Amino acid sequence: MNDLHFELKIPKERVAVLIGQKGATKKEVETATHTQIEVDSKEGDIFIKGKDGLDIFTAKEVCTAVGRGFNPEIALLLLKVDYCFEMVNLLDKSKESQKRVKGRVIGAEGRTRRHIEELTETYISVFGKTISIIGTIESVQLAHKAVEMLVEGSTHSSVYKWLEKKKREMKRRSIVEWKR
Repeated sequence: MNDLHFELKIPKERVAVLIGQKGATKKEVETATHTQIEVDSKEGDIFIKGKDGLDIFTAKEVCTAVGRGFNPEIALLLLKVDYCFEMVNLLDKSKESQKRVKGRVIGAEGRTRRHIEELTETYISVFGKTISIIGTIESVQLAHKAVEMLVEGSTHSSVYKWLEKKKREMKRRSIVEWKR
């Protein structure tokens, strides 16, 4: 069977993080995904090669997550089958608007981001022109919606109330399913 290839680009300042100390992070991703990853440090180009499309996709998600500002330990959660990665792109917004939106999502001293992470059990990274989320599928959907609400101008308190209500509903559902 022929090798499959995938190329992506990450910010140059994140390349060293992806490679890790003495190549440890890159090697861990390669081993876990049965792929080979070549990194062009000067350009930030990443070349992923492997035999299985799903393995290549997983390696791409981990590399992209590191490129979007996540700590490698958090990005490596994407190796778990029930974890996913989503990105909210702010490219369609003006520089001023991007700055304002990122500030709303981060909040004073990072409190808004932390609160959303705690309520949804996700990890959120605000980097460049993106807001990225890692977590279980259902949790990422909730966090994504919360971020979108903030981007669209909802008040922080209404976003928190909405998230708390959704969390209670999820807890109730899991209790009902557990009792079955």
